[in-house]
Amino acid sequence: MKAVRFHQYGDPDVLRYEDAEQPVPSAGQVRVRVAATSFNPVDANIRAGFMQGPIPVTLPHTPGIDVAGTVDALGEGVTGIQVGDQVIGFLPMEGPGAAAEYVLAPAEALTPAPKSVALSDAAALPLVGLTAWQALFEQAKLTTGQRVLINGAGGAVGGYAVQLAKQAGAFVIATAGPRSSRRVTAAGADEVIDHTTADVVAAVSRPVDVVLNLAPVEPAQLDALLGLIRPGGVLVNTTVWMPAPTDEERGVCGIDLFVRSDAEQLSHLAELIDGGELRIEVARRVPLAELPALHADAAAGALPSGKVVVTPGA
Repeated sequence: MKAVRFHQYGDPDVLRYEDAEQPVPSAGQVRVRVAATSFNPVDANIRAGFMQGPIPVTLPHTPGIDVAGTVDALGEGVTGIQVGDQVIGFLPMEGPGAAAEYVLAPAEALTPAPKSVALSDAAALPLVGLTAWQALFEQAKLTTGQRVLINGAGGAVGGYAVQLAKQAGAFVIATAGPRSSRRVTAAGADEVIDHTTADVVAAVSRPVDVVLNLAPVEPAQLDALLGLIRPGGVLVNTTVWMPAPTDEERGVCGIDLFVRSDAEQLSHLAELIDGGELRIEVARRVPLAELPALHADAAAGALPSGKVVVTPGA
């Protein structure tokens, strides 16, 4: 089979489009014929060697944490999944990824793919959708009538976060640049702040219950966002290299989010898509052979706003 792998850590040019042995599922595993994976910034950090402590991988390593595809073979003891099922999943970060024609996945990580979108486009959902869901509802406990500020709403996680928060009945304030402000508004944001021209803290006129920070801001900027939160509120931060601040005097809790695979939550997100309550947006589609160039575009800051899916086919 064809796969993209790197045999040593480094810049995007360490990625090779090459032949690899087709994997065979062990007990509890499923082999998936890949329809698509997607690009996530953590893929580049793993490739560059920045994540060797928290995410140790075996070289050569195939990136691609998200997968959408068709079940091709079952390992011993797998139940509830059949060959031919169309599935999506968030793969273990330390294992071989889905930037290949076939990938192995733990059976418990997979859930039926949404039926109302192309299977390959469904690869744009797992990691970013789960990040948004876990941040808003597991960590922040967002409820109807609350006010939430989503800082960095123009990215892929932000697009889902705006939709989910609005669907939950929250008042959504989002920060986005000129390239993505229209898309953020279409996702349901009640207010959009252009962070390239306005001071975000000054632009928020009333306290919020929740701040979800998705942007790589400076620590001083993150501290300033804390002051926008009402007593007893929550700041959830996804930029894991910078700890979330806490204001103990006012009872404002800072939480660092480390997203995890959860097939039940992912199944719920797929149901929302099929029910027309959540939209998948794909900014760009590229063939697997162009994944090294895609990593180079990411390193140069040249990716489009939104999610890029990568398909083994032409």
